[in-house]
Amino acid sequence: MTSVNQPLPKHALDDEYPTKTSALQRETEDILQAHVAQGAPTLDRSAHLQFLIRNLVQGFPARYISQDASQPWLMYWTLQSFSVLQVAVDPVNKQRAIDTIMAWQHPDGGFAGGSGQAAHLLPTYASICSLAIVGRPGPGGGWDQIDREKLYKLFMSLKQPDGSFIVSEHGEVDVRGIYCLLVSAYLVDILTPELIEDTAAFIASCQTYEGGFASASHPYYAAQEDKNTPLQCISSPRPNLGEAHGGYTYCALAAWVLLKPFLPEEGAPSIDVKRLLRWAVNMQGSETEVGGFRGRTNKLIDGCYSWWGGGEFALLEALGVSGHREHAPLRPQHEAGPTEEWVGSDDSVFNRDAMQRFILLTAQHPAGGLRDKPPKHPDAYHTLYCLAGLSVAQHRVTQSPARRSELRSAWTPKPEIKYDMVRKTAFTEALCWSEEEGSSIIIGPASNRVNASHPLFNLTMTHSEGIMAHFYKQTLPKRFVRAPPKVA
Repeated sequence: MTSVNQPLPKHALDDEYPTKTSALQRETEDILQAHVAQGAPTLDRSAHLQFLIRNLVQGFPARYISQDASQPWLMYWTLQSFSVLQVAVDPVNKQRAIDTIMAWQHPDGGFAGGSGQAAHLLPTYASICSLAIVGRPGPGGGWDQIDREKLYKLFMSLKQPDGSFIVSEHGEVDVRGIYCLLVSAYLVDILTPELIEDTAAFIASCQTYEGGFASASHPYYAAQEDKNTPLQCISSPRPNLGEAHGGYTYCALAAWVLLKPFLPEEGAPSIDVKRLLRWAVNMQGSETEVGGFRGRTNKLIDGCYSWWGGGEFALLEALGVSGHREHAPLRPQHEAGPTEEWVGSDDSVFNRDAMQRFILLTAQHPAGGLRDKPPKHPDAYHTLYCLAGLSVAQHRVTQSPARRSELRSAWTPKPEIKYDMVRKTAFTEALCWSEEEGSSIIIGPASNRVNASHPLFNLTMTHSEGIMAHFYKQTLPKRFVRAPPKVA
């Protein structure tokens, strides 16, 4: 924590060419540093829970009317925030949530943004993830009321010749929608080779020159001999559309990790992982920005990118990128409290210590809830993604070869089900993620600890395992007990 007697760090932009952008950057840095000087890195759990309870029980404020088509997202952001904060929802409100979610299921499959609206990939993800948190098997429990056959038909109806998917009927192509589709298919066991054919090639085509990913790419097709010949997408040119963005990049990278187990050993599309790593690392702000993440080059930092940016590093590790620096710098002395030792506890590729401090010192609103940055107001979206970012910074969750082996050995084959080997691969690869023993780092008091999040789903590990064990009809082997986290 910066002392009021310590000089503030130099501004990130001191190029002597003032613009509106650089002025806003300097103003933001000054506001952030003022909060750092006056605050303490303590998670105000009670205030955030009260914020969430008001939203869940009393309903959202009137200004949220603009989010009418995002009702499943409001539900998911609220429920998953409870989960990250280690709080369970009571049975009465669980049932209320289940009944509300099921009212969003479209008669033709999938979930809509609200009752009577069109089915859409994004609210489908939010609805299924919400059911993973509050749902259960049996009548009225939500899980067995998901029409998986119609859901699969919806997904296939949205598939495009180049391997991409539109987000809804007559909608646009967007990598965020593809991520939502893949997570939904994984969770409820409807993944097939036909569903994901050519999708990895589309994802690869969205990578920009910077290394991050754009929202989509422009397909090019071979000439048709006649009108009855199906369209055939050619591999090049496929220019990406737009600039690299943190949200698109997380979704594209997570989709790539979900698809990777099904890629052929030879002739498969590829992405430039080293360039992606360089871009991801450079999205974390400087010391004057308190280590927050930005979503695009030369933009202001924003608390939600604590997840969209910070969450990318566990996925990069799954692709073989080392999760640690060879030599970790010690934290600057002025950042530590009077009782702290000067230890280089943060040796990961991104600065986990700094990101926790950004969230705890600047993203918490005094009245409860979390925000983009001061002086912004809190909202449900930033509350979850700041808390999820705090989880990423505290816990190092990676794919465990030992856990993968346990899951494979415990797998009960279902030869009567088509693509049973695809199911086994999806199940074991999704649930082999484990927290590395002794790797947790908690900045501030031990009460700051939040639950670990699944790097691919943004659900807790328990909720991920529960819903997948049900739909895949498997019994999970027990996990071993891990050591308590370190407190820095």
